[in-house]
Amino acid sequence: MNTLPAYSGARISGCWALRSDGSGGGEDSLDRLLPSVNTSLSPRKRTTSQCKSEPPLLRTSKRTIYTAGRPPWYNEHGTQSKEAFVIGLCGGSASGKTTVARKIIEALDVPWVVLLSMDSFYKVLTAEQQLLAANNDYNFDHPDAFDFSLLVHTLRKLKQGKSVKIPVYDFTTHGRQKEWKTVYGASVIIFEGIMSFADKELLKLLDMKIFVDTDSDIRLVRRLRRDITERGRDIDGVIKQYNKFVKPAFEQYIEPTMRLADIVVPRGGGNMVAIDLIVQHVHSQLEERKLRWDMAALASAHQAQPLPQTLSVLESTPQVRGMHTIIRNKETSRDEFIFYSKRLMRLLIERALSFLPSQVHIVQTPQGEDYEGRTFHGKRITGVSILRAGETMEPALRAVCKDVRIGKILIQTNQDTGEPELHYLRLPKDIGADHVILMDCTVSTGAAAMMAIRVLLDHDVQEEKILLVSLLMAEMGVHSVAYAFPQVKIITTAVDKKVNDLFHIIPGIGNFGDRYFGTDAPPDWSDDDMDEPSY
Repeated sequence: MNTLPAYSGARISGCWALRSDGSGGGEDSLDRLLPSVNTSLSPRKRTTSQCKSEPPLLRTSKRTIYTAGRPPWYNEHGTQSKEAFVIGLCGGSASGKTTVARKIIEALDVPWVVLLSMDSFYKVLTAEQQLLAANNDYNFDHPDAFDFSLLVHTLRKLKQGKSVKIPVYDFTTHGRQKEWKTVYGASVIIFEGIMSFADKELLKLLDMKIFVDTDSDIRLVRRLRRDITERGRDIDGVIKQYNKFVKPAFEQYIEPTMRLADIVVPRGGGNMVAIDLIVQHVHSQLEERKLRWDMAALASAHQAQPLPQTLSVLESTPQVRGMHTIIRNKETSRDEFIFYSKRLMRLLIERALSFLPSQVHIVQTPQGEDYEGRTFHGKRITGVSILRAGETMEPALRAVCKDVRIGKILIQTNQDTGEPELHYLRLPKDIGADHVILMDCTVSTGAAAMMAIRVLLDHDVQEEKILLVSLLMAEMGVHSVAYAFPQVKIITTAVDKKVNDLFHIIPGIGNFGDRYFGTDAPPDWSDDDMDEPSY
């Protein structure tokens, strides 16, 4: 596969500023802020929001960086083992914070990065505050303009690798848009804003604090160019706004926080020496935090152990055994392989549905008699396929679950490290309350399935509501998944005992995706393979 699909919604960027209440705020409301100040400022008018959802990639002068390729962020127990590295960028308006952030991302050359802006976390104005804003009497440069509690909660979850929803603030209505943006997972998080260092709890989440120090004349020139060309303002109005609102805000709230920075970057994005030093430090920190998977240890960890009680194997009837005989035969044609695989998938899905919770439901028959039946007891059923081969099980699920929602996850193996990597993710909204049927045609070591389950958990799906279904599994994969996630129900049509040195299931079924789609398998394919070798 030459081009990796990009995960939609992986970054929130393109936003830059700050605002707040003209009352100046009381001392109590500023106890949690650094530095503590009691003086109010005048309002700054802003008519349009610059906070836009961008594609899940970063185009630079040299290449396109996709938000993909996230290596494992959990241990063999399935629990969080490392957190994202968070860089805080602070500086005055038009100091070049976003430019510095993009230069860092480009130089870092790590594929999974989240760029987060404070612009998304303005408070929603009340009716009274709306009137003040309409009359230019509301102070948008005060720390009280921001929802720091939501910001800290969001950044903490994101640092832990969990899925978060980011508000999109509309400056024309001074409110949040109905649709929030979903952000999930990162190796590095870059958080930028003019008051990124203004809250004690927020500072605790920052692993590195950078202040972008740009000459005030340069910042003024940038604002003149932007406001005149992009916002249609006259030069006198821009200068008046800068002198009355922006400059006092910088001197009172922003510049004093420079003392909190680990690194001060003069001249912004043009200072490549400083950016190179920052990148070197981040690389060293990422190397120290790197989680190395020992596949050999994973393979031998559960030898001679009985199969877990969470495993359910389809009864090996003559029909099931016969279909396995056909699809395991290397001489079987592609048409027959597809036909009998689909038959097994239908039986497998039907078996999986029997483990969903149900409740008594009484209906009346056409003869006017009551019938005591059963009905699904839950909010929704959602299917999630591990691409590529897991996608072949979707028709069987759709055939028995009307209007079922489908999500997709792509996990591939890094050929240099041998680790599974998360490359693509598309899950339905509000999946956290659903019962999820996770589909993967073959499971060898269980590493890909473990990563997929960890993704679901990070999106607030309850472990006991996940059902992993697979046509064929190795004992090693069953044990690995059951050990890490003991409440996940595992359903398969057969379990083979062995995995060879290349992590192929023995006797196995071959590369399912290539046999089903008629493509050629690479020489080092694995039974967990979807497009590239994957464990």
